[in-house]
Amino acid sequence: MTDYIKLIDAETWAFIERTNSYYPPDTIDYTIAQQREIYDRMCREFFAGYPQGVTAETTAIAGPACDVPMRIYRNAKPDHAAMVLYLHGGGFILGGLDSHDDVCAELCGRTGYEVVSVDYRLAPEHLHPAAFEDAMSAIEWAAGTYDRPVLLCGDSAGGNLCAAVAHATRGHAKKPIGQVLIYPGLGGDRARGSYVTHAEAPMLTVRDLEFYKHIRTGGVDQTGDITLYPLADADFANLPPTVLITAQCDPLSSDGEAYRDRIVAAGGRAAWFEEPGLVHGYLRARHAVGRARASFTRIVDAVATLGKGAWTW
Repeated sequence: MTDYIKLIDAETWAFIERTNSYYPPDTIDYTIAQQREIYDRMCREFFAGYPQGVTAETTAIAGPACDVPMRIYRNAKPDHAAMVLYLHGGGFILGGLDSHDDVCAELCGRTGYEVVSVDYRLAPEHLHPAAFEDAMSAIEWAAGTYDRPVLLCGDSAGGNLCAAVAHATRGHAKKPIGQVLIYPGLGGDRARGSYVTHAEAPMLTVRDLEFYKHIRTGGVDQTGDITLYPLADADFANLPPTVLITAQCDPLSSDGEAYRDRIVAAGGRAAWFEEPGLVHGYLRARHAVGRARASFTRIVDAVATLGKGAWTW
């Protein structure tokens, strides 16, 4: 059994306890409406505001099934090397433009890049591939709207969507210049690695993952669908340069390692960083926990570097 008392420091435990004060550990037993209410309240409590000089505009684009809401963040001192398409986490059933509002604003503030956050459709009202279709609509809109490269960035469920989009668009003339995936779920082998070692990790358990998968798919077995499980792809060639950043105390961490290995084996560029002692969802801890603060700086640096077409790993 993993000894989290030794792995996780006092600052991170304080973050976990604060999160649990808003978000009970048994929340997956609540209704979806209740889960969303709890999650949204928690996100509001952790909201850190906008950096000076960052503004946002909420709009929408036309998708094949419906309009896709977006929020566009702009910096008073812009860097036009790239724009960032951000896909939020939340297990495909939670979150939206407000849940990751300050994260996107800070990415914009610290890189100078324009950041576009995508409010993709959520399950169970909209089963897979609805979220993937909205992400594809967003990348196609961005590639057609901006005269600069598009960089993908996302956390958790959003990291999954980024990777799925990267696989689907690698043959496009305006494919993404890179991707930064933050503790993503990519469909790894649940019989090994972190899925076993950290099956009962604080903040996210394997039971939680099974719940989210069931809700997203409607309980239908879709093994092998690479738009759902990017690691199921047989071809990892020609993917954009990729930086994966995972939390050590997270059942999903091994997905980052496996995805890195597949890209490198196919001749591509990929780097994986496992953040010691951190837990799933630590983006919300970036102002209170030293390890999370350092990791967010790593994320910002990765976004800034890939956006300029550079590779320093």
